[in-house]
Order: sequence, then structure tokens, then C-alpha cells
Amino acid sequence: MTTVNPPTSETMPDIDAASAETQYFSPDELPTVLRVSEKLRRFVDAVGRFGAWFALPLILITAYDLIVRKFFSLQQIWLVENVSPIFGSTLLQELEWHSHTVLVTLVLGFGYIWNTHVRVDLVRERVGFRHRAWLEFIGLTLFLIPYTCVVVYYAAVYAFDSWAINRPEGCAWYQCGEISASLVGLSHRWIIKSVLVFGLGVTIIAGISVWLQVAVVLFGPKHWRYDLMTLEWPEDIGGRVEGKERLDLETLVDQVAERARIRREREEAERDAGG
Repeated sequence: MTTVNPPTSETMPDIDAASAETQYFSPDELPTVLRVSEKLRRFVDAVGRFGAWFALPLILITAYDLIVRKFFSLQQIWLVENVSPIFGSTLLQELEWHSHTVLVTLVLGFGYIWNTHVRVDLVRERVGFRHRAWLEFIGLTLFLIPYTCVVVYYAAVYAFDSWAINRPEGCAWYQCGEISASLVGLSHRWIIKSVLVFGLGVTIIAGISVWLQVAVVLFGPKHWRYDLMTLEWPEDIGGRVEGKERLDLETLVDQVAERARIRREREEAERDAGG
């Protein structure tokens, strides 16, 4: 943990002027509540990175289904009849929907902890740091976490009903259950509906992780500094946008022009050396 002298009150109006020094914490030095927040964040991050891989089967299945249906329909019929029903368009399209469901639900919380969701900041961008923290805290406390809990409850009922439907006595727990409305569709629909419950549960964990962090910002020591997920410290406001460096078009170097200049200088140096 390192300490530095705090900036002046003019540059950091939201910082307690009585703070003697600013303390910067590395992830391994965090206080207990922030350590819990960080562990939850890492779990959400791992789930999101895993879920992001489902973009690959989604793209491949969609491209294959489109190409085969449009240009190789006879070959597709042969594959269905002689290799596996999985090559049928109905099954492929349902696999597309399922891949899309897994992709979206598992990265919802991931997008939030990395602050990449779209924000319509008509108010938030016009207020100071602590006001932004209060808006985030109130939004999490009154909206995101309670609403997602309600959705998880109904999604769990939805998944359980899918598992319990069409289940005769003696059927194993992993068999039976809801199947596709299509005669050649997928079975075990309760699995994909359970993924919906899990993904939304991970979103709640993401909300709790950010809530703990914002609570420390509002009610903890004003001189603590650590990596924030959805906010920017007062000294960083204006220099970053949603966690990314703000680009100043007036001073930004034109990379094309810069490469052309370097090339010209190299060519001139070669001519001078050759002359």
C-alpha cells in the first residue's frame, strides 16, 4: 500500500479536505468488504468470459445452417437421413437460439462489472463524483438487485415447470421434461431455462459486488483509492469514458499521417546515404 500527498481541493472538490494522505490499495491489500467485492467480481468475470465463447458456436451454426439451406439442401437431407438428425434445420435453429441465450445471460453481469452497458446519462454526466455514487447506489438498491431477484424467481419457476412437465412416474431426473413443439426439435428444454436462472443469478452477484464497492465509496474513508468498476475517482473524471481513455481529437495524432512522415524520412535518409 503506497501513500501520496493529496491534490488540492480545487482539483478534487469531492474529497474530504481533512484527509492527511491518499492510500492506494492493490487487489491483494484491500480491506475485508472490498476483498469480498473483488472475489465476487472475479467470479462474475470468469463466468462472463466462459459465456463469451458461445459466440463462436452461435456464429458457426448460423453460418452453416444458412449456407446449407440455401445452396446444399439435397446434401443436408442426406446428412439428416444417413448421419444424424442434428444436421436438420430445425435442430440447428434451436441450437442457435440456445447458444444466444447462454451468451446473453452469462455476460449480463460481466458487462456490468466492466461498465460496458449502454447508459443514457442525461443527469449522471452533469453531476459530481459523490452524486454519481449515490445514483449508482440507489439504482442498485432499489432497482437492479430487487428487480433481478424477482426475475430469477419467476425464471426458476419457469425452469422447474419445464423439468416437471410430461414426467411419468419412474422417469429419471435427467430424462423426460419439456420438449420442443416441433417433432424434430430439441428435448430437455429445462436445461436452457436453468441457464437463464443461473445467468440472472450471476447478474445479481455482479450487482452486489458493485453495491459493496459503492457503499465503501459513500460511507468509508474518503482517502482510500482502489479500482472502481462503474465509477471514476474525482481526479479521473473527464479523462476517461466508461473505463476507457478519452480521445482528444484536437491533439490526437493522425496515425496515417504519422506513418507517412516516418516513411518519407526513411526514404530521404536512404537517398542521402546512397548519394
